[in-house]
Amino acid sequence: MPAPRRPRLAVWKFASCDGCQLSVLDCEDELLALADRVEIANFREASSAVLDGPYDLSLVEGSITTAEDARRIKEVRAESRVLVTIGACATAGGIQSLRNFANVDEFRRIVYARPEYIEILATSTPIADHVPVDFELRGCPISKAQLLEVIAAFLQDRTPNTPNESVCIECKRRGNVCVVVAKGTPCLGPVTQAGCGAICPAFHRGCYGCFGPQGSPNIPSILEHLAARGMSGPEVRRVFRTFNSLAPAFRTAGDRAGAEER
Repeated sequence: MPAPRRPRLAVWKFASCDGCQLSVLDCEDELLALADRVEIANFREASSAVLDGPYDLSLVEGSITTAEDARRIKEVRAESRVLVTIGACATAGGIQSLRNFANVDEFRRIVYARPEYIEILATSTPIADHVPVDFELRGCPISKAQLLEVIAAFLQDRTPNTPNESVCIECKRRGNVCVVVAKGTPCLGPVTQAGCGAICPAFHRGCYGCFGPQGSPNIPSILEHLAARGMSGPEVRRVFRTFNSLAPAFRTAGDRAGAEER
């Protein structure tokens, strides 16, 4: 009697730095166990061997920045039973979404020797702006432990159990001295989703918001806090327009800071 078919896993890249795909490879020993449970059918970062779809689970890294991206993500969605976006680029536009707040033609002229050969959209947008997404796994880069939880949840046909609390909770668990209280350091920890292990506060730096907004961020309060630490409107806007600038709560914060500047 033939063995039952293993679920097919595909990993896709759009506009990104590949850091989240490298987080998949960083699973190392866990990948060996995973390979017994799923068939890695399409993962070009790891292997040139590609199996045709359909795929049971697709992990998508990167944002949509070209017309070709916009076309290709629809093909990926059509071939995928479950589609999970991984990382800040896929879930919130990534660092490249800074183009959304500036003149992309000017960027292209300054950066490239022959800008006429560069075909890009005026915006960098999350995958969910183009196709239905079944689950978003945030982070820049994503947490290896959270990634394994998402894949395990898929195999067990359940909702992933990923954190929704703030980085402040991780600081408490780690025993960090609060950089805001002790040093008056501006910090996005109160409004940022846990997942990094509070790395920056552990080294006496404020949180940069790599994992995007937590479940119920108090935006008015964080804006007041940052202003009280001496940050100007443009400085506040800049800290929210980084990895997760198109996450709704962070975009609201950046827009409010810009409005106050005017």
